[in-house]
Amino acid sequence: MGSKIIGIDYYFPKTTLRNSDLAVEFPDYDFTKIEKKVGIHTRYISAVDETALDLAVKAAEKLMLRFDKNAIDFILYCTQSPEYFLPTTACILQNRLGLSKNIGALDFNLGCSGYVYGVSMAKGLINSGQAKNVLLVTAETYSKFLHKKDRSNRAIFGDAATATIISYDEDEGIGDFLFGTDGAGFDKLIVKNGCSRFPFDKEADEITYGTDNTYTDNHLYMNGPEVFNFTNAVIPDFTNEVLLKNKESVTSVDHFVFHQANQFMLDFMRKRLKIEKEKFYNDLADGGNTVSNTIPIALKKLSQNLDYTNPKKLLIVGFGVGLSWAGGLITINNKL
Repeated sequence: MGSKIIGIDYYFPKTTLRNSDLAVEFPDYDFTKIEKKVGIHTRYISAVDETALDLAVKAAEKLMLRFDKNAIDFILYCTQSPEYFLPTTACILQNRLGLSKNIGALDFNLGCSGYVYGVSMAKGLINSGQAKNVLLVTAETYSKFLHKKDRSNRAIFGDAATATIISYDEDEGIGDFLFGTDGAGFDKLIVKNGCSRFPFDKEADEITYGTDNTYTDNHLYMNGPEVFNFTNAVIPDFTNEVLLKNKESVTSVDHFVFHQANQFMLDFMRKRLKIEKEKFYNDLADGGNTVSNTIPIALKKLSQNLDYTNPKKLLIVGFGVGLSWAGGLITINNKL
C-alpha cells in the first residue's frame, strides 16, 4: 500500500503589488535592492472582502476540473488565516465545493512548514486505510495582518491558495518525513493580539523596528535576523538528516524544493549544503513568500519542465513560524 501526489493547482488574487507600487508609497527606499537580494518583484493581495477560504475554493475548483471530486474522502486544510475561530474552515470548504458528506475534514494551524506536514498526514491517512483520496489545501492572506507602514514585510509576503490531491497507489511515491519544533521562538514571527491571550486593541501603540518599519501588536511582527539565524543553524543539518532517513544523498536527489522564504536565505543554504544550482528550486519573483503555499506552487511550476524518462526524486523542506520545520522525500513521474 502506498500513496502519491496526483496533481496540484494554485490561485493568486487579482490585485498585484509590484515593487514600483511600493516605491510610490515609500519614495525614500530603493526597491531594486529588494528585488536583487530577496528576489521578489510581484505579490498578489486579496481584496478587502476576499478571505483565504475564497482563494482556497478557487484553487480547489481548478484542480477539480481534472479530478473527480466525488472520490475525495478527506480534507486537510492548512491555514493561519481561518474563516472563524470556530467552526473548522475545512467543514465550510466541504460544503462550498459540494463534496460528499461522508468524508473527514480538519484544519491545522501551521505556516511555512505546513505543506510538508500535510503531505505526511495524507500519507498516514492513506497508508493506514482511513482514506484513498486526500484533498490537501493551503491558503493564506497574510497581507491582512500587515501594517500599512511595515515596508519590510509588505515587500516579502503575498497571498495565495493551493490544492493538492494525494491518492492511494500500489507503489509508494511519498517517502519518510522528519519534523522539528522550538516553541521558545514563538514570538519571532507572531500576530500578538486578537486571539485568546491578548484581545484586539483598537488603541494599540505603533511600534518602530528595523529601518523605519512600523507595526502594532494587532499586526504581524517578524524578527528577520532571528528567523535567519534559526534557519541557518537548523535547516542544513536537518536536511542532511532527512536525506539519511530516506537513504539518499545530495547527489541522488533530483531536485530540492525548500520553502520560498527569500532568495538570499535560499542561496545561503544551498551553498552550505553544496547543492548544484540547477537542482535547487528558487523562484520568488512572481508571488513572493506565500507561507504554506510556496512549496506546492514551486512543485507545480517545477514539474512542468522535467524530463520524466525516469521518476524524479524531490526533497521538500519547510521552516518558519512556530518555530517549526519539516522535511521529506516525494517521487513524481508526471506533470502535477
